[in-house]
Amino acid sequence: MLYRKMKKAAPELSILGFGCMRLPVKENGQIDEKTATGMIRYAIDHGVNYVDTAYPYHNGESEPFVGRALADGYREKVNLATKLPSWLVTSREDMDKYLDEQLARLGTDTIDFYLVHGLNQPFWENLSALGVTDFLDAAIADGRIRHAGFSFHDNVTLFKEIVNSYDWTFAQIQYNFMDEHYQAGTEGLLYAAEKGLGIVVMEPIRGGLLARELAGITGIWQKAKVRHSPAEWALRWVWNHPEVTVVLSGMSTPEQVRQNVALAGTGLPGSLTRSESALFGKVRKELKKRIIIPCTGCKYCLPCPNGVSIPECFEMFNRGHIYEDEEQTRQHYSMFLGGFFDGTPHYASLCEECGECEEKCPQSLPIREHLKTVSAYFGK
Repeated sequence: MLYRKMKKAAPELSILGFGCMRLPVKENGQIDEKTATGMIRYAIDHGVNYVDTAYPYHNGESEPFVGRALADGYREKVNLATKLPSWLVTSREDMDKYLDEQLARLGTDTIDFYLVHGLNQPFWENLSALGVTDFLDAAIADGRIRHAGFSFHDNVTLFKEIVNSYDWTFAQIQYNFMDEHYQAGTEGLLYAAEKGLGIVVMEPIRGGLLARELAGITGIWQKAKVRHSPAEWALRWVWNHPEVTVVLSGMSTPEQVRQNVALAGTGLPGSLTRSESALFGKVRKELKKRIIIPCTGCKYCLPCPNGVSIPECFEMFNRGHIYEDEEQTRQHYSMFLGGFFDGTPHYASLCEECGECEEKCPQSLPIREHLKTVSAYFGK
């Protein structure tokens, strides 16, 4: 296992972090505790010292499970991370309420790395007004948390604003070889690193989509002198960036844990050769050919008077076709556009064909027709 340090945190952190959002489950949907506990403890026994969970994962069962899995002395071997549920906070008192509840659920007195979860413009405006930075200062002062950070889902301009707003220890961003310019992207990664923040990466394999053996893609990877699986290529690409401290993997099987732990012994920054780096460009080019709706995500079409998240609808639709994975994409569409975070649905089927979006689209896309296609693909 290799380790890296954050500038503002003392412990050396394993470059592989165990993400507890996609734990193995039984037929009834409950966490398979025996298997999942074995996976987490195997990872820790083989050098992983960063475990990440959150309030809503597995319908609220991830945190209590992690607390049980880290019994028998395992809690003392890891840096534990969890997140303030931003969308549930309506007052300054709520912040303390949720943190105290999380400490109880996890069976610990201190959370080593505490994140403000899933920040976007509305969440950040609300939490800032309610005094979230004062809350973080107080929680650090009284020992309930050791280091403060945030996870992020919005544009790079807002990302920089948040980075500059507080003395954060770290930021967590979505980053992989297909998302170089998505949300915070490389620009945000470099900016945060220059400001002294550690970087934790989520979705390095895009929820498993980049691990798929895809027609036309497998042959590109096979041109490498040293063979790796698609998942291994994706992880190596992220670890190649020296600014990245920890790469989270939401592992679902013992085999995934064994493979990722073994690979984490080779994830040195700058270790990709020139010929290997060129393969990523070829794979990226091939995958982008599969984009059906050529939306650039500029968001000039917003706001939609009917609440449709137009760019996100198109991004989800394209994702399903690019990675040949309708089932998982449908789940993401239902979760992220169904109002999980803000209680308001943003589906394509809400379009009433007013045409206001098409008047503002710099690409002159037939947005109304595309939204019909998206709605037919995902259903109402």
